[in-house]
Amino acid sequence: MKLKLSLILFISLFILSCDKKNKTSEVFLKGQIANPSSEYVIISKNNLDIDTLRLDNNNQFQGTLKGIKAGLYQFRHPPENQIIYLEPGDSTMVWLNTLAFDESLNFSGKGSEKSNFLTDLYLLNQQDNDLILSYYKSDPSEFAKKTDSIRANRKQKLMDLVEKSDISQDFYAIANSSINYEYYDLRERYAFLIRKYNPSLIGKIPADFHEYRNEVSFNYVALEDSYVYLNFIDDFLRTKTLEDCAKTKPYDKNCTNLNSFENIRYQIELVDSLIQNKNIKNTFLDRLASQGIIYSQKAENVDLILNLLKKMDYSGNMKKGIAQMAKIQSDFLPGNSLGEKIYINTRKDTVKLKSFTRKPMITYRWKSSSPSHYKWQQKIIKDLQFKYPEVAFIGINLDMDGSDKWIEVIKNNSFDPKLQFQAIKIRVDENLLKYYLNKLIFMDSKGTIARGDLQINTPDLENKILEFISQQ
Repeated sequence: MKLKLSLILFISLFILSCDKKNKTSEVFLKGQIANPSSEYVIISKNNLDIDTLRLDNNNQFQGTLKGIKAGLYQFRHPPENQIIYLEPGDSTMVWLNTLAFDESLNFSGKGSEKSNFLTDLYLLNQQDNDLILSYYKSDPSEFAKKTDSIRANRKQKLMDLVEKSDISQDFYAIANSSINYEYYDLRERYAFLIRKYNPSLIGKIPADFHEYRNEVSFNYVALEDSYVYLNFIDDFLRTKTLEDCAKTKPYDKNCTNLNSFENIRYQIELVDSLIQNKNIKNTFLDRLASQGIIYSQKAENVDLILNLLKKMDYSGNMKKGIAQMAKIQSDFLPGNSLGEKIYINTRKDTVKLKSFTRKPMITYRWKSSSPSHYKWQQKIIKDLQFKYPEVAFIGINLDMDGSDKWIEVIKNNSFDPKLQFQAIKIRVDENLLKYYLNKLIFMDSKGTIARGDLQINTPDLENKILEFISQQ
């Protein structure tokens, strides 16, 4: 009851604030967060932080954002984030519960209808993930009709918003483009899935199925912060890589392995040829170069990626980080030994990797600040442990805050404590650790690396595990 009363009072004061702020060219932002996961929210654009608003004792925040231009921004409450649309003169209140971040996120006040519309689009787009999995075995013509219907439905929702609210032409253009790029992305994802898993349907793809490719832009400045737009580019790169590889190497089964070094290099070259906008270009070079280095199996491949970036005059935020990862990767190449590497067990003792077990090992990595990831990860690991008892699946925690939260996670989620350890003296910047969370390293019982080019979500992972077991 106290929480409800305080919230009502909070909203009342907020409405009064709105009237005062409407006459300004600034943006007034205020909000309350239930079950906060950090002590602040961050407003950013193009990977640059604009302002940090701290939560008070009532989990409320407020602030005036100055120098704001109309457009998309990132609203971040680590580790979660979502896009919002801000225009000078907006006075927006944010309410959310971190237990259901996207589903609970709600905006009110002047300008709120724009961000609410984009959040609704996001939730609908998430539903399409399940739709793709149920439709990728369908005939391409049938799927084309389904995507046409989805776009028409989204466009009608936008027209309904136009009739009810006074929205700017700039917002309409962004919302309309977001709907179009969602439509394009659905088709790219479908094309990728049938090429990878159901190639018998490739010949049935209508001639005009990818006609939109003639009109897309890979340099759309207004959509630099749009997850839909960036997802489209990401999925286009994957699909185009499979298409082009199939043309030049029709019998090469490695074409469908997007983690192969050749495919990663090809995507990097595609990015360089298609994207001129530095912010967008660097977004993809950051990820692809990091992925290419972390999963490289040869020192010359690491050097090749560094040389590619040098030729492209790469200037992204990850420049130092990529160089750092390149140095670290030299320790993780096949044939090297990690047996003497020291970790901490759940009893806080220091132990060497080679003393963990007498079985061959597969190590995976996790962070307590990424609960959705480690819960998803553990479902896969527990299944693999049951199927392949001759292998020890070792969890390596990458928390760097010095707390014992990782031990609490192990207890609360029924992880096997005998197979859980924490890395110490991590030589990589904390912001780069996310690139290692899916990485697997296959080693013999003494810690000698057999391979490190696989991820926990590799489609044929179990076949690779069987190959590994047969070689021990």
